[in-house]
Amino acid sequence: MRIATIAGAMVLAAAAFAARTTQAAVIVGVAPPAARVEVVPAPRVNYVWAPGYWRWNGHHYFWVPGYWVPARHGYRWVSSHWVAYGPRWRYVPGYWAH
Repeated sequence: MRIATIAGAMVLAAAAFAARTTQAAVIVGVAPPAARVEVVPAPRVNYVWAPGYWRWNGHHYFWVPGYWVPARHGYRWVSSHWVAYGPRWRYVPGYWAH
């Protein structure tokens, strides 16, 4: 029983750490390229299209293609984007706004 409790606590700690590290602020001194033109697929019931965006990997930008996100009733999807942050650029991951 004690081993299961310890293992469960370790899983929860790892999940909490992963959530924090994936949402860490990304600030870059190089402006992202212009967005690519994507062909948006036909609408899907109960899904919202999240357009592609440029992602920074620590050395250069790479394109992440668009994807479907399960819809949330009463919310709107705000796509991933870059915001000017003084002379630098800050990445804002996509999120649901109420």
